[in-house]
Amino acid sequence: MTSGRVNPQFRLEDQGIEGLGNVYYNFMEPALIEEALKRGEGTLGNGGAFLVTTGKFTGRSPKDKHVVKTESVADTIWWENNAEMTPKGFDALYEDMLAHMKGRDYFVQDLVGGADLAYSINVRMVTELAWHNLFIRHLLRRPDREDLDEFTADFTIINCPSFQADPKKHGCKSETVIALNFDRKMILIGGTEYAGENKKSVFTLLNYMLPEKGVMPMHCSANHAVGNPVDTAVFFGLSGTGKTTLSADPERTLIGDDEHGWSDRGTFNFEGGCYAKTINLNPEAEPEIYATTTKFGTVIENMVFDPETKELDFDDDSLTANMRCAYPLEYISNASSSALGGHPKNIIMLTCDAFGVLPPIARLTPAQAMYHFLSGFTSKVAGTERGVTEPQPTFSTCFGAPFMPRRPEVYGNLLREKIAQHGATCWLVNTGWTGGAYGVGSRMPIRATRALLTAALDGSLRDAEFRKDANFGFDVPVTVPGVAEVLLDPRRTWDDQAAFDKQAEKLVKMFAENFEQYLPFIDDDIKAVAIG
Repeated sequence: MTSGRVNPQFRLEDQGIEGLGNVYYNFMEPALIEEALKRGEGTLGNGGAFLVTTGKFTGRSPKDKHVVKTESVADTIWWENNAEMTPKGFDALYEDMLAHMKGRDYFVQDLVGGADLAYSINVRMVTELAWHNLFIRHLLRRPDREDLDEFTADFTIINCPSFQADPKKHGCKSETVIALNFDRKMILIGGTEYAGENKKSVFTLLNYMLPEKGVMPMHCSANHAVGNPVDTAVFFGLSGTGKTTLSADPERTLIGDDEHGWSDRGTFNFEGGCYAKTINLNPEAEPEIYATTTKFGTVIENMVFDPETKELDFDDDSLTANMRCAYPLEYISNASSSALGGHPKNIIMLTCDAFGVLPPIARLTPAQAMYHFLSGFTSKVAGTERGVTEPQPTFSTCFGAPFMPRRPEVYGNLLREKIAQHGATCWLVNTGWTGGAYGVGSRMPIRATRALLTAALDGSLRDAEFRKDANFGFDVPVTVPGVAEVLLDPRRTWDDQAAFDKQAEKLVKMFAENFEQYLPFIDDDIKAVAIG
């Protein structure tokens, strides 16, 4: 039996997916919550939020992600970063997954990735779990209801958590699998309930497709000045660096919190919602995000709550430090209705430095910006990936290596060209540790970070006095109104300055060793600013 609204010429049967139980097409939020509750997938929370846990997997599984190596993509995929799967292995995986799905109920959402329709893709998401359908309905962009009658998908994603892959038969690494097949325009996800795999699969698709159209795909958040989309800022950064928090500035209009494109027309959000970390979420520091946790339909993922009152515990990380909430963009009062912006005037590269060495903000030349974009230094924050229980210093090129199908220089050169063409000012912002490394120091005060960003975005920071950093060569402001002067000089925040020097030397060496892999692919001006 089928129910819901769908193009009668584009049902699952028309795609060769047959023999299922009930199929529910494009259900809206109330109906999806009803189905999820009926199936025991979660609990109704305060305000109509939906509370779920994801079992064994509370973060992404990047090592289980594969790209099918076909002739059309063999020369363009960055295979050192993307595990390959054979077409034969994928075909067996698909057949076995369809056999597993027979007789079971499935939920279908027909959605769009990309606010700029000149560069968007239509995505059909087929999910075993009703709440996964609710999640992806928030996170991607929803067509008008009447447009569903003629909707056809460019790509189809099937997510079946109860299916276990066979590494030997399917050519994958474990029973959990995320397999992308560009020729068959299909992604298969099995063996994990973590909902973030759904949205990041679409991001990976766009990261591959858009560079051929001259569009720079970015793992970033974005906002613009109120009433002035020309004054757009983008915030690059891995999970846990503050992309969502810092872009949700009540004094600016939010374009989006995680995934964007930069075309010859400006900036556009890939998504229709936000996926925010909730650990230690504070109603005073982040009132807008906090308020979403009690709004109807918000998905609350892996949070401890009182079984009687359903009150959420924002400090209890016993399930995971990667607790999150997913909600539609319109739940943020200052969100852009179009999700479009101008060409970025300011580019912020966010890093979470667990060494406690980097300053809270530094100004970068275009060459330094390219260097730090390719380096992608940060610390993996607890819970965002399986097995990460405390911050781990890492280099993730383009501030998003797990989602980059092409070689990093492809994205780096696109960024460099666009910075040169549009004259963006670039900043490196450290939201990590100050006064010592992780375990000794403390996290950078968010109020200080916000004050520094405000000064950067309103232009006042350009008039500040700067010093040249002895270790990294970039410019660091000496004083900024509203920010403790000592905070701007990391060495002074350490009780043991000799220990700081040793730690800085260690980090410089890590930068130099990591960057050696890019030296054959970059120009002399980038080599000239390389650290170490």
